[in-house]
Amino acid sequence: MSDNDDDMNFLAPKVVYVKPPNQVQLSQQEMAVPVTRNLSWRDPQRILNKVKFSYKEYAYKPMPSQDHDHLAIHFAMDGSALFRDSEEGKAQIELESAKRKAQEKVEQEKQQMLANPEMFKLMNKDKDEDEGGGGGGDGGEDQLFVEKNQFNYFDKGCQTWTNPTKELSVSTVQPMTAEFSTSVAMWEIYDTYVAALQKELREKQVLKSRSKKSKDRASKSALGAEPTAEDGEFDAKQEEFDPMTSPEMGQALKVMERMVNHNLENEIYHDFKYWEDKSDQYRQGEGSLLPLWRFASESTRSKHATSLCWHPQFTDLFTVSYGSYDFMKQGSGLIYCYSLKNTACPLYAFRTSSGVLCVDWHPTKPNLLCCGCYDGSVLVFDVQKRSKTPVYCSTVKSGKHTDPVWDVAWQGGDDHSKELSFVSVSSDGRVASWSLLTSRELQMEILMELKPSNKREADIEEDSVVGLAGGCSLDFNKRTDYHFLVGTEEGKIHKCSKAYSAEYLNTFDAHPGMAVYSIRCSHFHPHVFLSCSADWTVKLWDDSSKTDKPLMVFELAEAVGDVCWAPYSSTVFAAVTNAGKVHVYDLRVNKHEPICEQKVAKLTKLTRISFSPSDPILLIGDERGHVQSLKLSPNLRKDWKVGPFEAALIEEEARVLDTVIADVF
Repeated sequence: MSDNDDDMNFLAPKVVYVKPPNQVQLSQQEMAVPVTRNLSWRDPQRILNKVKFSYKEYAYKPMPSQDHDHLAIHFAMDGSALFRDSEEGKAQIELESAKRKAQEKVEQEKQQMLANPEMFKLMNKDKDEDEGGGGGGDGGEDQLFVEKNQFNYFDKGCQTWTNPTKELSVSTVQPMTAEFSTSVAMWEIYDTYVAALQKELREKQVLKSRSKKSKDRASKSALGAEPTAEDGEFDAKQEEFDPMTSPEMGQALKVMERMVNHNLENEIYHDFKYWEDKSDQYRQGEGSLLPLWRFASESTRSKHATSLCWHPQFTDLFTVSYGSYDFMKQGSGLIYCYSLKNTACPLYAFRTSSGVLCVDWHPTKPNLLCCGCYDGSVLVFDVQKRSKTPVYCSTVKSGKHTDPVWDVAWQGGDDHSKELSFVSVSSDGRVASWSLLTSRELQMEILMELKPSNKREADIEEDSVVGLAGGCSLDFNKRTDYHFLVGTEEGKIHKCSKAYSAEYLNTFDAHPGMAVYSIRCSHFHPHVFLSCSADWTVKLWDDSSKTDKPLMVFELAEAVGDVCWAPYSSTVFAAVTNAGKVHVYDLRVNKHEPICEQKVAKLTKLTRISFSPSDPILLIGDERGHVQSLKLSPNLRKDWKVGPFEAALIEEEARVLDTVIADVF
């Protein structure tokens, strides 16, 4: 046994352990310590700083790493193995067995034909006789058999029911046709226009005769005379009217148009009603503005939005006036009355021969709208009338400004006078009061002539001619309707009174050398007002102060186009700049920085701003003739309330503003 083992030793490999010369000498305890090695799926040989040359930027760009960079595939093969017990495997086995049986059947039939060729000839002969081919026997000897189709195609025939055909014929009456041809020349066109003019004159005469007959009939009925047959015929004609032009149809079409507009702008109306900025709860003392509707049209594209005014009775209605502040680009003016219920088109539209710079609604007569134009004229429109012409218009005979009218304001009327009146200010240096007479005429009365300040008068010689300072803004005190403030092109603000027009009650050197673009008196405080100008500042003033210094100054880093108070709080106001930004301040929250500074327009200057009296809406006008509506976020309307307010609430708001001003000093 041992001999056999020795004989087989040459087959076993011999292992010789060679100790490297640089092997570390370890003790038995050190060698018994287990050494842990962690296997990682990351490839240590992968290139980390792989770059690729970019011909677009003409530089090497690093290539981003991907997860499959660490994957190494040693062998891959697509297989089609199926489990025998699965439904797919059983179906595959049945299909293969059916193919095998069909192939065996074909081979069996082939062997039978090869074994008995006489029978095959007889079968072919019978087939040729059935098909009517008499000469098929001569050529059939060469063809012992015909092999089956190798693709196992088979024929299947069926018979279907053939539906009977139906014929349907319809004969229509041929429509009546008429041929007309003529030649048009210059004299024929002239004759047509003359005939149309004569027809219009005849219609006017008929209307005059009808009105005369109606007056005669009324006088006869007053005297007790019996109506004649001619009067009855006139009444029958008067009762005939077109239902498509009736007031009921107009009201139905107006409602239908609003419904269609609400469906088209459903998302905007939903945001207007329910959207609230949830991020306001995470940013204390800051708010945002959500853009809603944009009011624009083709006819206002080349004009500036010069004034915004909300209707005092219908809170969804506001008016926009269009003109131009550029002296070299003057044209016609427009007045559009938009409604938030139908933002697609204006509800009323009035066109003027000169650009409109200011508008104002009467506080108690909601149908009267006054406006001032660039040519110095003032107009009064009645929106209840179908006519688009003004019911009152200033003329040279009744009195007229010689320079552009920059601001107008209605007056509620004094105890001594029952006529409606409004006040206007112009660059000609005059503040005028306009009374609406019953004879459809305007009566002009000069309230104040804006003379230069006393300091300038002392430096001017007596023989020299002194001109008037051009007025550019106007606003009345909300608590005392006979006090008003006037801003001039020299940067001064004069406090005046309707009862005393000889001298100024007070003068403020508000914006030296810059025109005062806007003056806004507080809705709650009887003495506080705001002013803005192109000197990048908005200033807060007290008209009862004896000093010439403002209470607060706000730097906006751009020319300020307009400023306005919020109607719901005595400490909130907003301003717009030439950079397209809206700044909203709340002095109760922050006395130095705006709680919202948002850019709402690009490549255009913002000209006007106005708060809605009943909704959290802010209107913005720009130099492209667009008017944007923005919704205030919750942080911008924390102290929200809707007027009219009680006297106690007004006094409380005034005390809050006094407290804020006192903290500054």
